[in-house]
Amino acid sequence: MRSAITYLFVPGDRPERFEKALASGADRVILDLEDAVRPEAKEAARAAIRAADLDWSRVAVRINDAATPFFADDLAFLAGCAAGAVMIPKAQGVEVLARVAGALGRKAELLPQIETVPGLEAVGAILAHPMARRAVFGHLDFSLDLGAAPDWEPLLYARSRLVALSRLAGAEPPVESITAEIRDAGKVRADADAARRLGFGAKLLIHPAQVAPVREAFLPDADQIDWARRVLAAVAEGAAGASTIDGKMIDKPVEEAARRILARAGEADP
Repeated sequence: MRSAITYLFVPGDRPERFEKALASGADRVILDLEDAVRPEAKEAARAAIRAADLDWSRVAVRINDAATPFFADDLAFLAGCAAGAVMIPKAQGVEVLARVAGALGRKAELLPQIETVPGLEAVGAILAHPMARRAVFGHLDFSLDLGAAPDWEPLLYARSRLVALSRLAGAEPPVESITAEIRDAGKVRADADAARRLGFGAKLLIHPAQVAPVREAFLPDADQIDWARRVLAAVAEGAAGASTIDGKMIDKPVEEAARRILARAGEADP
């Protein structure tokens, strides 16, 4: 099965948007209790999520971070929450993941959001938690913590390090941060292309219009899929290391690249 690529945020206090978000084509919908919800609306948002009748396997809930006065109420809320995943903002250690897992009382995916320098340095320990399969980058808060501009170049090291540490931990490629330009398809596509080339495997979205360009950026095109199929067909016939495809010898890295292309496309090896 292909890993999720598109993660679409929806304010938790806007229940009329929940089903629309799920119908947008996004792989996962994140019902937000944090930045998108005013302090006085937090409890109403929790109530709206509790009352919703959704395909919970495709839903994540982003709670408030552990340093806020809302965290304790969010932990209590999680005991009756059916979402398949919980996003944990400003994760800085495995302890907060353990608290969230304990509050859930069941198995669910935990999505630690790396938004601070201490969080980045703790990624290895964070991703060692058995319910954490991948990390999520939050570039706006990270740039604030670092004292840098929220642009691509100042945060290139942080992004690259997150990708490398995720690989070292044996986790899935991380999820890239948002693109604030809601309806600029060219900008979101360029951001997604850059993230994919760096090694990210998915992206956060803030509008349904961003779903299609991000999916196109991360999924291999027809020519790439055809090439991968031909490579693996040659390998299956025992040609690895002794033949060429499109002028390239089929060595182990070429074979692995083909397998990864088909995995991104959601296909099994031929």
